[in-house]
Amino acid sequence: MTDADVVEALAGSFLGKLPPEVVRQLLATGDSAEYPAGTTIYREGSAPKALLVVHGLLRVYMASPQGRQVTVRYARDRDVLGIAVLVAGPADVGAQTLSDCTLFRIDAATLTAAAHNDSKVAWALAEELGRRLYESLQQTAINTFGTVRQRVAGHLLDLASAQQRPHGDLVARVSQQDLADAVGSAREVVARVLRDLRLAGLVATAPDRIQILDAAGVYDQSWNPTEPTTKVTDMRRPTAKD
Repeated sequence: MTDADVVEALAGSFLGKLPPEVVRQLLATGDSAEYPAGTTIYREGSAPKALLVVHGLLRVYMASPQGRQVTVRYARDRDVLGIAVLVAGPADVGAQTLSDCTLFRIDAATLTAAAHNDSKVAWALAEELGRRLYESLQQTAINTFGTVRQRVAGHLLDLASAQQRPHGDLVARVSQQDLADAVGSAREVVARVLRDLRLAGLVATAPDRIQILDAAGVYDQSWNPTEPTTKVTDMRRPTAKD
């Protein structure tokens, strides 16, 4: 990872549209770090922090008192995490790396001061919060109305990431029948989806065990499946240009 990677990632994120002097301040006051897959980078109630994803894939999740987890957001290259907690304070969520990640820490004081002093910066943060809201609504719709491929891909990521340890592989310990029951489909249909994912090099399957080989690729399947889709499942992942 080089400084040029950070500059390119920031320029491609919504932060790249901020006034040039603010962008220079963010680059000067922030710092970058590498995190292995399976690292928890934010825990419930922790002090607010904002991070730019330079490389990698992460998930943001909530946990029940019984320990069950539900993913509420995935973040990948050029996404920014933590804008909501900068505005509203600590959140009852955790954030975990699903692949080896390079993250750039955004200095919270620099960004919030700029938002207070410049309406353009404040509006950019509001737009980003709006995009995150719409993405959450779309994810809810996919979880409810999405294709079997979308639901299988999303559920595999949730299962595997909940069981992942630092430096560990992404493995969902689940049978095809249990996976079919979880996504509300027949085992034969789920088996065909897993076969397609396996042939695409995204997963490796064994009895009661599915290893995710390409987390970003499986995530793409949860949003943009390659099989024919309906109007509901044609929803694409929002970008900074939306």
